[in-house]
Amino acid sequence: MPTLDHENTLRASGFRIVAGIDEAGRGPLAGPVSVAAVVLPKDFTHPVLNDSKQLTEAKRERLYDEITGDSSIRWHCVSITPDEIDRINILQATWAGMRRAALALDPLPDAVLIDGRPVKQYPLHQVALVKGDSLSYSIAAASIIAKVTRDRFMVALAQRHPEYGFEIHKGYPTPAHLAALKKHGPCPQHRRSFRPVAQVELDLA
Repeated sequence: MPTLDHENTLRASGFRIVAGIDEAGRGPLAGPVSVAAVVLPKDFTHPVLNDSKQLTEAKRERLYDEITGDSSIRWHCVSITPDEIDRINILQATWAGMRRAALALDPLPDAVLIDGRPVKQYPLHQVALVKGDSLSYSIAAASIIAKVTRDRFMVALAQRHPEYGFEIHKGYPTPAHLAALKKHGPCPQHRRSFRPVAQVELDLA
């Protein structure tokens, strides 16, 4: 289960405001990649909060409403569009989101805990934690916000493009999604730089 140990270690080193950062949606063939940054109160604890992938959709939704509705928690979420992903690649787009989300917090954090590996050219002091969403409350909270924000976008997208089943697979390359992509071709929210989408476009050309 996550704790505030990593946040407290940074605070003990002189970093007053510590944000946790996580993303959702690096692997899908369609839709944005969403990145959230969260600053929790120093005494924060929670009986359920964990890596968003370990929780049911219903629990994620409840936690999202709880976290974003708490005035003592500061947070910001950004979504990087498929156009930008295609232009600069998914890794650079994720890194850009991790910079933008943290820099949008007010007040600005002194340091960040990032899920995964270090981000190049990061504007703030960073500590990268592999599987950080299961180690840090701040990263776990960011994972919830990023995941629910993106999932809600994909459910809404399914209403505009019902032929793909986005509400079910959220854009990930499931067999049903790949079959629909081959049958209907890509929509404006598909990532043209991802191989299955690019291959369908070649086949249709």
